Amino acid sequence: MFMGEFQHSIDEKGRIIIPSKFREQLGTSFVVTRGLDHCLFVYPMEEWSLLEQKLKSLPLMKADARAFSRFFFSGATEVEWDKQGRVNLPGNLKRQYAKLEKECVIIGVSNRVEIWSKETWSEYYDTSEQSFNEIAEKLVDFDFDL
Repeated sequence: MFMGEFQHSIDEKGRIIIPSKFREQLGTSFVVTRGLDHCLFVYPMEEWSLLEQKLKSLPLMKADARAFSRFFFSGATEVEWDKQGRVNLPGNLKRQYAKLEKECVIIGVSNRVEIWSKETWSEYYDTSEQSFNEIAEKLVDFDFDL
């Protein structure tokens, strides 16, 4: 399980260090793709395979299912660590989609890691924090209790 929040920077060559506590769980290679809310999702290969199977089962005749699969798979790339424990994120994901420039926030979210620009994460967190109680109340509909 991935959990926690960490501050890191992207170097001038576009490489980022993933927290050491996440590296072992991610394995030698893993998948980075577009996430929701303009962050990047990072999946260990095993989790990616499970997600791939779920996405394959979506009905091909539904436009929303096709669009989501395209969004998710077209941005996906398999990456590996360099000798210093860094990963080079593809430019189309890093700069164009997630707006990752220098300061980043890396968070663990159960089965995946998310990489956010510090600015985007701060905005998202501030907005979500204001409605956290409302969100928690809605989770009761899913038979979820804290």
